Amino acid sequence: MFEILFLGTSASAPSAKRGLPALIVKHDEYRFLIDCGEGTQRQILQSGIGFKQLSRILLTHGHLDHILGLGGLMSTFMRWEAIDELEIFGGRTTLERVRTLIGDVVLRGQKPPMALQFREIGPGLVFDADNFSVTAFAVTHRGPDNLGYLFEEKARRPFLNDKATELGVPFGPERRLLVDGSTITLADGRQVGPEQVLGPLQRGTRLMVVGDTGRTDDLLELAREADALVIESTYLSAEADLARQFAHMTARGAAELALKAGVKQLILTHLSRRYREKEVLAEAQAIFPQTVVARDFDNFTIRRD
Repeated sequence: MFEILFLGTSASAPSAKRGLPALIVKHDEYRFLIDCGEGTQRQILQSGIGFKQLSRILLTHGHLDHILGLGGLMSTFMRWEAIDELEIFGGRTTLERVRTLIGDVVLRGQKPPMALQFREIGPGLVFDADNFSVTAFAVTHRGPDNLGYLFEEKARRPFLNDKATELGVPFGPERRLLVDGSTITLADGRQVGPEQVLGPLQRGTRLMVVGDTGRTDDLLELAREADALVIESTYLSAEADLARQFAHMTARGAAELALKAGVKQLILTHLSRRYREKEVLAEAQAIFPQTVVARDFDNFTIRRD
């Protein structure tokens, strides 16, 4: 299960009700901040989630509306909040811009208030935990080093409680040992192996987060049967020429990707001030009914049914 908290859902410039791009993905004790538009630190405070455990920032690309909030966030860490370490992940050109922002503008020769690491990445595995992973993939937008992120729980065999009870396995550490793949011996001397109480292998929850993108054909297989797809929707199809010119996505294009890929839920973000939310939603839902438009501070729980 993954949780998403949207902190900013506007495109290019903030509106009265929408901040610039930023969202948090949570899985158990792990938290990842994806992008950090101007004003993100205030959105974090207003959301009530706080700064603790926000030690990993994943950047989709280096355009200012996606990174400018890093300056304010670092300034806050220098004066008001404390974390032990901060890792900022992004492509080479993205991190070059971020280093200039943080090093030359904010720190100006001062030592950062935490262990600060810039992690240059490309497509491939970014983070690997016991039960989930984060993989970066290439996205087509203006300039180089544009990335999206796939959050994926690892496949597992579900524990069959009824079968374990039928076999006389007591509640407690014995069941944990079976889940971990060990054979146990019951009080009466009988042995029970994992294969007797574990079901068929099942894939885990898949969450795909796309930043700015001008095309989707290169994302189709990655998005296949995702439990949720988060993607930008800067334009409506009436202005598809503008979308192509600036390498952005229309609501229709996002919905067509969701339909072709067989995703379970489409979540649109990165909305332009030129449109009303209901216009964006109507265009997408006409093609893919399981569409929602994210608003600032919306929470979504993503799980595999």
